[in-house]
Amino acid sequence: MALFVVIAIGIHLLRPDLDWVDAQMSRYLLQPYGGWLQLAYCTLAVAIVAIAFAVQRSLAPPARSSGPLLLFVAGAASLVVTAFAPMDGDGADATFVGWIHGVSAQAAFLCVTVAMLLQSAWLRHDARWRTSMPGALGIAAVAFAALWALVLVGGLPRGAAQKAVIAIIALWFVFIWTALRGRLRRGDAWVGDPP
Repeated sequence: MALFVVIAIGIHLLRPDLDWVDAQMSRYLLQPYGGWLQLAYCTLAVAIVAIAFAVQRSLAPPARSSGPLLLFVAGAASLVVTAFAPMDGDGADATFVGWIHGVSAQAAFLCVTVAMLLQSAWLRHDARWRTSMPGALGIAAVAFAALWALVLVGGLPRGAAQKAVIAIIALWFVFIWTALRGRLRRGDAWVGDPP
C-alpha cells in the first residue's frame, strides 16, 4: 500500500503536463513513466490479495465467507489488467485494448468496493472483530457511494473524484490492516482451524 501511494504521488510530480484535477489515473499509465505506475498497480493488487487472505484467516470460521475473498481477488486481477491494457488516447479511435482497459478498471473498482462492504458486514460474526465492524462498514459505504457518484454525477472533475475514491478505498485497507495487526499482537485473532 505504501509503495503504491509513494509511486502514485511521485508520478504526479513527474507529469506536470497532466492536470491532476482532470486527469484520471489511467492517463499516468501512458508514457513517460507509465511503467512506474504499472509497478504500483501490481503491488497494490498484491496488497489487496494479501490483506484479504490475512483477514479471512484471522476470522473465526463462522465469520468467514468466500464471497469477499473472491471479489478481492477478482478486483486485484482486474487492476493488473488495467495496468497493462493501455487506455485510448484523447481523440484516438476506440480500440479493443482501450475497451478492455475501461472494463477492467470499472471491474476493479466495483469488485473491491463490494468486497469491502461484504467483508465489513461479516466482521460482526466474530466477537473479536465486532468492534471494528462499524468503522470498516462506514468507510466501505462511503467508498461505494463515492464510486457511484463518480459514475453517475456529471460535472465532477474526473481526476480528483477518481483519486478521492481511491483514497477512501486505501483508507479502508489501512483501517483493516491496523485492526488486524493489533489483534495479532494481542494474540486476539484466529490463526487457523483447530486441530
